[in-house]
Amino acid sequence: MGFDKLSLSGYLSLVPDSIEAFLAMLAAERGAAANTLAAYRRDLEAANAVVGDLSSAGREDLAKLGAAWSRLAPSSLARKCSALRQFYGFLVDEGLRPDDPSPALPRPRARRPLPRLLDHAEIARLFAQAEDEAAGETPCPVRMLTLLELLYGSGLRATELVSLPLAAVPRDAPFLTVTGKGGQQRMVPVSGRASLALRRWLGLRETASRWLFPSRGKHLSRVRLFQLLRALAGRAGIDPAKVSPHVLRHAFATHLLEGGADLRVLQTLLGHADIATTQIYTHVDSARLVALVNARHPLARAGRAD
Repeated sequence: MGFDKLSLSGYLSLVPDSIEAFLAMLAAERGAAANTLAAYRRDLEAANAVVGDLSSAGREDLAKLGAAWSRLAPSSLARKCSALRQFYGFLVDEGLRPDDPSPALPRPRARRPLPRLLDHAEIARLFAQAEDEAAGETPCPVRMLTLLELLYGSGLRATELVSLPLAAVPRDAPFLTVTGKGGQQRMVPVSGRASLALRRWLGLRETASRWLFPSRGKHLSRVRLFQLLRALAGRAGIDPAKVSPHVLRHAFATHLLEGGADLRVLQTLLGHADIATTQIYTHVDSARLVALVNARHPLARAGRAD
């Protein structure tokens, strides 16, 4: 259902804050996830603290943000500026102000950092430790092994993993139904190894919970997953600072690409809306890509034939 001017006016009469109206639009029209809305709120409120009421701020006001945010990392600055540009675009589209002052925002030269990586040997050590600890039928080690298998074997985001409902695990197909960013659903394949770990965990988990990984009446939190993973890394003799759920997602993507996976397939598996996001992984195996062109390109084959 569209967020038309009538419904917007009604919302503003209840909540006069233009930031709240913008967030309501993101939730209603774009299906933005709770974490996304929270991030937008933090960025807009931080800007509001510097320039005053954002809805009436002019270009001179926004120019102050350059000095206030001068110590931010380029990626953080780019994110904040993106939030403000979308906010002012919303105000203009809804007729709540006649102009868009966002061109006065600082222009960061954001260079996307390369992801931290774990090599194959470190992944093997991590799994060896988890498998040794899960040799018995104690629930927590089996749960840890299952979490690790799904992070590295299926490339799930931390939030996607911990919030998996039990219903996401099908009985007769090697797939999980995952709800990703913006509420978008996708099917994610589950390896044979992960399926075995899942079956073990299903026999040990709390049967009354609707969550695959229950904890204290809810599901396991992202923070707790992060802590468990780093503790496992320490026990495996790996620097805990190198390991996180996101690093394992990067390892999943990187090692699939090394094995010859197609970039479009990888985009689908990772749940990326834009393939430009997936292309960050191409840096990790540039030598293999050059060799692939030399070996598979039609002209390269013709040259060998000549």
